[in-house]
Amino acid sequence: MKEIDYIKQPVSEAFEEFEKVFAQALSSEVKSICAAIDAIRRSSGKHIRPLLLLLSASACGKVSPCAVQSAVLLELLHTASLIHDDVVDDTRQRRGTPSLNNVHGNAVAVLVGDFILSVMMIRALETVDKQIVKMIAELSRDMVEGEIKQLDNTGEMILSENEYFAVLEKKTAGLLSSCTEIGAVTAGASYEMQVKCRTFGYLMGLCFQIKDDIFDYFDNGNTGKPNGNDIRDGKVTLPLLYALESSAVEEKAPYIQMLREKRFTPENIAALIRFAKDRGGIEYAESRMTEYKSKAVEIISTLPGSGAKNSLLRLADYIVERTK
Repeated sequence: MKEIDYIKQPVSEAFEEFEKVFAQALSSEVKSICAAIDAIRRSSGKHIRPLLLLLSASACGKVSPCAVQSAVLLELLHTASLIHDDVVDDTRQRRGTPSLNNVHGNAVAVLVGDFILSVMMIRALETVDKQIVKMIAELSRDMVEGEIKQLDNTGEMILSENEYFAVLEKKTAGLLSSCTEIGAVTAGASYEMQVKCRTFGYLMGLCFQIKDDIFDYFDNGNTGKPNGNDIRDGKVTLPLLYALESSAVEEKAPYIQMLREKRFTPENIAALIRFAKDRGGIEYAESRMTEYKSKAVEIISTLPGSGAKNSLLRLADYIVERTK
């Protein structure tokens, strides 16, 4: 049995129900939508976000039907955001398979993303309470703001670690913290427990994104990301940011010039990656990720003992140790 299957065990029945309801939510009678959704299902990952929500709910006392429905809503939002992000970034592959916009074109991809968001809104009004609907709506707004902020940073080539983390807070960290917080809310947990779960999710979101960013500096077919893809898109992530911020002006000058002039030739991308590695950028990013994971483990360790709590601890290890 794979590690992720062990992690799912305390909420296995609820997770199966999530998968069934999620598949139902993505059904349509329109041929183009059906073809696009089939492609989405084939390239979908391990549903870490709904798993976080369900485990958080279980660790706080119970997994209710509302928790399952909330997990579906958040995965619909996440799926739509990935589709739209791929269009914005002109991404050609996701997890080693052609992206939706690559296969069906930008117009269909945008409209399928809109369709999924519409389904999410309908289901939200039908299945969960107003507090959770508000939390998901606020998350959706923050994710869009984070994406636009990232575009602004790319256009202006802002080379700041603070700006990097500001984007993470709006996007990946915000999404995962909403998953764990909503899980606690659906279980009727105390405010203190909700804060603990939210903070755990936030820290794991930082870990998740830093790990994704590290992947981009290595030629690894398991990641589904071309080597140097972020740099090619004008996104300067933590390893390169550290290398730039810790180097002397004369040493980093040619690399800053490459970035500001957007001269992302294969040779320049290779040079930027080599510079980040030589200056300890990978080790620095890993140390920050380990720091956040340690804080997350410390927080979740204070929850009452349960199989779900143990799975959250194992999931923290899984997120930072994963190879794709």
